[in-house]
Order: sequence, then structure tokens, then C-alpha cells
Amino acid sequence: MQNHYLNNDRILVALDCIIFGFDRRGLKLLLIKRDFEPEKGKWSLMGGFLKREESLDEAADRILHQLTGLQNVYLEQLYGFGEVDRDPVERTVSIAYYALINIREHDRELLEQYGARWFSVEDLPDLIFDHNEMVQAAKSRLKYRASHEPVGFELLPEKFTMPELQILYEGIYETELDKRNFRRRILSMDVLKKMDEKQKKYSKKGAYFYKFNKDKYQAKINNGDSLVFKPIKL
Repeated sequence: MQNHYLNNDRILVALDCIIFGFDRRGLKLLLIKRDFEPEKGKWSLMGGFLKREESLDEAADRILHQLTGLQNVYLEQLYGFGEVDRDPVERTVSIAYYALINIREHDRELLEQYGARWFSVEDLPDLIFDHNEMVQAAKSRLKYRASHEPVGFELLPEKFTMPELQILYEGIYETELDKRNFRRRILSMDVLKKMDEKQKKYSKKGAYFYKFNKDKYQAKINNGDSLVFKPIKL
């Protein structure tokens, strides 16, 4: 039995994290400059190697924390990437994960302590190896998730305005949305709680804050309600 294992090739397993964030201007991707060869000095996703005693999820959590300081964020396994020549040094299979975070809560520590940088998803630099392909796969998964589940709210602060929510969904779907149709579609789901407080930073009139009601959403799902979050395009 042992010979059967020993006679097979040993292959490295890497974990790469595609980290999406949101500020009021749009959807962002967190990148770092690679500090070792090959491709030293080029922009890269956050990544590292699987340890013998770890599960894939445990390794993804560890790597994300080591490289960004982030813990307890939305993290989901995406796909495996295993082209033979994807890493020029060693045969390596990479398992990609994507994370969703609220930039306002983590921006300073990420940029100051870990040397990371946010890029708009509409204007990304060339990335090492097959990381561009990973990002495209993650964007497609996020679009699908956002149309069927409230994952977009993972990117928002606890209190948010309707304009902020629309900017987020426009970033996810990479298209402009009709304001009235968007508001009507979102509010018809009856899972947002309108606050008495307004945000007046961006206009004199101000915009009311909302909160996502997770308990109400879960109750609707348990009741068999079908909630489709995908908004109508212009």
C-alpha cells in the first residue's frame, strides 16, 4: 500500500485569495506586490502553500490572516487551477478562494501594516501567473451569488444608504442600473430596515440609512420564499 503512494508524483498545493472590498466609489480588489522570484515586484493575489496538517479552509484562513490581518470574513472556495506550467518553478495546483470585506472597517490596517493596495475592478494591473483568470472566475461567481443570495451586504457597513447599495450592485454587475427600478426591486423583498437617521455627507437633503435584517431574510427563506436580488438593468 505504501509503495502505491510513494510511486506517484508529489505536487504542491497553493491557496490564493481574491479579496473584494467596497467603498462608496465602487467595487475594489486587494493586491500586493510579490516579494520573491519569480515575478518579484509584480502585482499578485494573496497566496501561500497548504501545510500537511491543514484542511483547505484552514489554510485559506491562515494565509488571509498572515498577509492581511483579516479574520472572520466571508470566505468561499472558488475553483482549482492546475495547468501544468502555471508556476514556472514547481508543479503547483492552486485552490482559489474569494473574500468579501467592508473596506471602511479594515482599510488603514491593510494599507499601512501589510503594504496592500486597493484597485478598482474596472482598472486592474496585469497579475502574475494565472491570477487574472482567477479574478475573472471570482467576479462571475460573485455576480451569481449576488443575484440569489444577499452576499453583497457582506461588503457594506452595518448602516448604508440606498445610493451606496446601488453603487455596489452596479460594481458587481458592471453595468448602470435604473434608480427607480433598483429601489423598487430591493425594497419589495422586505428585508431592509429603514432608519430614522440620515447621511448628509454627500448632499444637503441627505439619504436615509438602512440595515439588512438577517433574521427576517432567513425567516423568508425558511418559509420557502424565493428572493431574487438581481436588479433590472437600464
